[in-house]
Amino acid sequence: MGLAGLRIVLVEPAGPLNVGSVARVMKNFGLEHLVLVNPQCDRLSTEAMRMAVHAKEILESAVVVDTLPQALQGCVSAIATTGRDRHCPFPLENPRDALPWLLEAHNQPAALIFGREDRGLTNEELNYAQRFVRIPSSPNYPSLNLASAVGICCYELAQQTQVEDTPTITATELAPLELVEAYYQQLESLLLKIGYLYPHTATSRMEKFRQLYNRAHLQNHEVAMLRGILRQVEWAIDNQTDSKNL
Repeated sequence: MGLAGLRIVLVEPAGPLNVGSVARVMKNFGLEHLVLVNPQCDRLSTEAMRMAVHAKEILESAVVVDTLPQALQGCVSAIATTGRDRHCPFPLENPRDALPWLLEAHNQPAALIFGREDRGLTNEELNYAQRFVRIPSSPNYPSLNLASAVGICCYELAQQTQVEDTPTITATELAPLELVEAYYQQLESLLLKIGYLYPHTATSRMEKFRQLYNRAHLQNHEVAMLRGILRQVEWAIDNQTDSKNL
């Protein structure tokens, strides 16, 4: 797959100039797949096309979806970018250290997610990623323009492809993100049922479980095994309840 198959995902981009600039910098470094989640501007506007220069085809072929899970459909790995530093609930990494991980599964899609220009990604949206990147910048003015952030990350990825071309994980091993997400939903439902989770704290507690499992980079057969365990536990609970009612 390499860089050509990597998805750049923009969540609710508001500025057509930014979207056009993102397309241009993607083409600069050999990326082709742009996904826009509920965009707040017209990617085909005159402003966007003018900023894209010779990358107009990236805007024309961009995929537009309503939600972040739809943007990640079929992906086996995803990294989210964030400008947060203090009080961030997720471990933050340097782009140079984290981004090469996206290239390890060469034959399956991967995604690099960028948030809104004014407020980035919500905690709920960050939950859909497995690793998290913060671009180091001056504390005097830490906020980066969206296109600049995309350009920095694309550059780091392009540099990595020149020094490393051997995958460490085969494509068929990693579970698609939507399969892992289904496991999280099943796990949360069961933990609420048995009283381990409570509705008012479920979101924060599940974030911890997500971080734990995301570090494991679950494979297809591992997700199947985990879901099988949950189904067996559910069966045991239901049958125990039935037997008590006899």
